[in-house]
Amino acid sequence: MNEIHAINGPVVKIKGKTDFQILEMVFVGTKKLLGEVISISEQETVIQVYESTSGLRPGEPVINTGEPISLDLGPGLIRNIFDGIERPLQSIAERSGNYIVPGTDVKSLDEEKGWDVTFTCKIGDVLTSNQVFATIQETDLVLHKLMIPQGLNGEVVKMKKDGKYTIRDILIEIKDKLGNIHKLDMVQRWPIKTARPFLDRKTLSIPLISGQRVIDTLFPIAKGGTAAVPGGFGTGKTMMQHQFAKWCDADIIVYIGCGERGNEMTQTLEEFKDLIDPKSGKPLIDRTILIANTSNMPVAAREASIYTGITMAEYYRDMGYHVAIMADSTSRWAEALREISGRLEEMPAEEGFPAYLPSRLSQFYERAGYVENINHTEGSVSIIGAISPQGADFSEPVTQNTKRFVRCFWALDKELAYMRHYAAINWTQSYSEYISDLAKWYNKNVGVAFLQDRQRFVSILAEENKLMEIVKLIGKDVLPDDQKLLLEIARVIRVGYLQQNAFHKDDTYVPLPKQLKMMEIILYLYRGAQSILTQGKAFSLLAQTNIFEKIIKIKYDIPNDHLEMFDDYYKLVDDTLRSIK
Repeated sequence: MNEIHAINGPVVKIKGKTDFQILEMVFVGTKKLLGEVISISEQETVIQVYESTSGLRPGEPVINTGEPISLDLGPGLIRNIFDGIERPLQSIAERSGNYIVPGTDVKSLDEEKGWDVTFTCKIGDVLTSNQVFATIQETDLVLHKLMIPQGLNGEVVKMKKDGKYTIRDILIEIKDKLGNIHKLDMVQRWPIKTARPFLDRKTLSIPLISGQRVIDTLFPIAKGGTAAVPGGFGTGKTMMQHQFAKWCDADIIVYIGCGERGNEMTQTLEEFKDLIDPKSGKPLIDRTILIANTSNMPVAAREASIYTGITMAEYYRDMGYHVAIMADSTSRWAEALREISGRLEEMPAEEGFPAYLPSRLSQFYERAGYVENINHTEGSVSIIGAISPQGADFSEPVTQNTKRFVRCFWALDKELAYMRHYAAINWTQSYSEYISDLAKWYNKNVGVAFLQDRQRFVSILAEENKLMEIVKLIGKDVLPDDQKLLLEIARVIRVGYLQQNAFHKDDTYVPLPKQLKMMEIILYLYRGAQSILTQGKAFSLLAQTNIFEKIIKIKYDIPNDHLEMFDDYYKLVDDTLRSIK
């Protein structure tokens, strides 16, 4: 029998040679704690345990399972709250109260609940991998599609009738080419560290619309794309991910609270239950999976939670859904890697992080993508990963290595956050590499002027940034009038366009047509004001008209469904400029 020889936090060692496999799932000790084999040699086998090892003793048994760490994938994932290794927290709370008892054995999915199954196949049909054989209305917003497991092809020889069944009831029987009979229920098992296969990776050419102007206009993300959201404490990372989860045009949201503070995670979970999906009017939780792995939970499970979330997302992607993952935060995940690496006495790299940090980050972010599935549907997984650099230092290893693998970087600024500027995305430090990929879509669906106006905004903000260096030294009054005008228009862009009010009924989400019209009226005012200055009139006369403040208030004064009101503002600009004598 394989017995524990040494225990060091979440790391357990077995002395001598074993018949375990690398990355195999094992049960450790008499309480059967879940663990994973991470190192094998002639001298010892090393296991990382995903539960608290308090009370574990040398000499206790370690039992192998013959399979890697895997998830049960089936109906019941949506609306549920799991820990990092797919244990449903609500079921655990009912059994053991507010604390997870080590070795708690709770089924990931409810095996007693009945689901109304509608079959989409008949006896004699030949089905292939990932082909849908039945559907279940999992929630009001999600139609769950039961698929043939990966690698299985064959003829339907037996099946149930439409009706109510539990997830472990045998629904159909498939006979493969060798004559073997495969009995299928509603559940698939899938290893969390193995990406689910697909036929083809598509070009990322469709934006993931969020209704947040600074994102959709300046730094858009594509469906199937990746974005990093670094920011110091209090800069609004979680708030921004909440807003993005609520409004982005993804079908399903997977929110991973990875190593965050318990009180913050509790607030997040409560808010998600109360939020209403603006598109359907149903609770947002009806298309959301929550994974809660707080900072006081076992550190190894923090590492697993990222893979748990991405595996669930890929499962729904295979059904043809567009899934968005909110990972909050990957810094805590990297800290878990660092702690486990230290326990393993591995050679540390920069700031104590393991040398394989970049490869682990790439393995996570590269599982995003817009793909053609094996069943010839299309789906996507988009990843928005928050980063919590200490002291808001973006030069630290997690932020720098993440930038290598993401194409969208939304740098949150502490000063903007303290000024109540939401979203506090710094427009000089942030970037998006998706602009050229999305240009065709924007030109066709919004208008050619959209990206042209965006580029003009970027230029004005860049000029403002240069001029502010001069203003800090010698003051604004010494600038010529044309530069004073540029600074004022930049302020209109910052306050009237980039700053958004998440609690205002019209400003919390702004559709792309309104975003375009807002840009156009601001630039129309800029061109008209420049014309006034070329006539020799002073900028101070322009400032006295209060026209800049009126344009700033457009975001509140024009409802999203009354864009014809912009015509009145064009007339207001013209009348105001003509009145300057």
